Amino acid sequence: MKVAAIYARVSSDQQKEEKTIASQTAALVEFARSEGYSVPDEWIFQDEGYSGASLVRPGLERVRDLAAAGEIQAVLALAPDRLSRKYAYQVLLIEELARHGVATIFVKAPHSGTPEDQLLLQFQGMIAEYERAQILERSRRGKRHRAKQGEVSVLSGAPYGYRYERKSEEQPARYAVIDAEAQVVRQIYDLYTTGRFSINAIARRLSELGVPTRKGAACWEHSTVWAILRNPAYRGMACFGKTQLAARERTNNRTLRQRGGLPTRNSANHELPRDQWIGIPVPALVDPDTFALAQERLESNRKHASRRTREPSILQGLVHCRQCGYALYRTSTRSSARKIYYYRCLGSDAWRYDGHARCDQKPVRLDLLEHIVWSEIVHLLEDPSLIQAELDRRLETARNSSPARRQQDRVTQELAQAQKRMDRLLTAYQEDLLSLNELRRRMPALRQREQSLQEELRGLSAQLVDQAAYLRLAQTLTAFLGRLRNSAATLDVQDRQRITRLLVKEVVVADDRITIRHSIPTTMRPPGGNGGGPSRLPGSAHGAHADQSYLLRPWRAVTAVVQSDARRS
Repeated sequence: MKVAAIYARVSSDQQKEEKTIASQTAALVEFARSEGYSVPDEWIFQDEGYSGASLVRPGLERVRDLAAAGEIQAVLALAPDRLSRKYAYQVLLIEELARHGVATIFVKAPHSGTPEDQLLLQFQGMIAEYERAQILERSRRGKRHRAKQGEVSVLSGAPYGYRYERKSEEQPARYAVIDAEAQVVRQIYDLYTTGRFSINAIARRLSELGVPTRKGAACWEHSTVWAILRNPAYRGMACFGKTQLAARERTNNRTLRQRGGLPTRNSANHELPRDQWIGIPVPALVDPDTFALAQERLESNRKHASRRTREPSILQGLVHCRQCGYALYRTSTRSSARKIYYYRCLGSDAWRYDGHARCDQKPVRLDLLEHIVWSEIVHLLEDPSLIQAELDRRLETARNSSPARRQQDRVTQELAQAQKRMDRLLTAYQEDLLSLNELRRRMPALRQREQSLQEELRGLSAQLVDQAAYLRLAQTLTAFLGRLRNSAATLDVQDRQRITRLLVKEVVVADDRITIRHSIPTTMRPPGGNGGGPSRLPGSAHGAHADQSYLLRPWRAVTAVVQSDARRS
């Protein structure tokens, strides 16, 4: 009696719940019995929830291992698309098994080896691949259409703070607010924006207070809090199409490889550009200003995070190389007398790029570069009229062309369109072009969208009313700037770092030039603010010998010019 292995597969969770894989296995066992094959129980392999478009499946890997070891004479499957949804993969697997003397037999396919039957088998494989591509495309287009109509049913699930309520005859699918969880979400945003807590500190605080997570766990993770702070649903606009599925960029971890295991998924979600997201109105848990402030701080932390820096530096996260565009990181060396810090270009490290450096930029002395930038900041602050002019400009910009005003115009247009659709439905019903049941089915979704847009419009109106007042408060900076100018020379590194990040957007280092791009527009004046010509850096060829230890770059004379570049933020 020939020994065979059975292989069955289903790809979706719904098929797993409906036990369709059990029906496959039962049919294959019956077929093996009728055809005289011996199938040990341990050689019945099932891949539940694995896509047929991938060859990395645990059950399929075991079947291929058995065939390579010569322990089976046949592999039984229900149909070619259970083996794979791609015709090329089907041919690859069938030929691989045939090389080991193993026959591939499908219950719902011809069993003979005639050219006609082989041609029919090939057609079945190509049709299965076409059917899969067609299903994916129809599903994608259908979900995008429903997302544009404002249906939350296309979203993967309700986030923390909401409960997903299914569609009924009275109302469409929607997010309902869970009051207890909503209070936790507001507390997280308040701690992060107003309390200035770190994400890890918020997670520890929630764990200490015994606040349960969505899954009932008592311990909050950094990633959970981070995801809540980034989710746009909490400001009243959930988004569809934020990510796309793509192959993983790294292999499975070492522990998994040592066990001989396989990752459950060989793909990962990669975030798409925000202009491709589709907004779906949902009840808001935090106001738009708080959410925007949280996003601003997340971006600032991503750029300026101290990581494990024991000694902060003024320009940390602000310096990059003009030649290659890579950031400059802090490094150090020790002389016989002291420890010297430098900024070094990432592109100049050959060990990062297979032994071939991408940039020949030399390291820059940290203390001299920071002295130059801080001197330029002090020069900027010495002219109060520059600060006042920038405040006036931002106030005028907020009044005329702020993002909130543009968003208000967009929401107003969408509200008018929703109301026009409702009027058309009522007109169609009055003229007997639409049945009462159809009107009852389509009207609740439009009314819900109208209410959501009206709530968003009220929030934007209040934001625009308060925005001018917020900017006027900045005029009190005049007194603060006066105190700052008086104490600029005595501030510590952390205070200088905070002030630098408020004013400087980036510092670009070239071979012989430093460009400081800040957010205060200036009139045309000589670099350095001293009223003279271009300022030479200490240790240049005009001011010192080339081998002195205080050169901007080590052991060479460089004529460098400081250039101030105003970039409005």
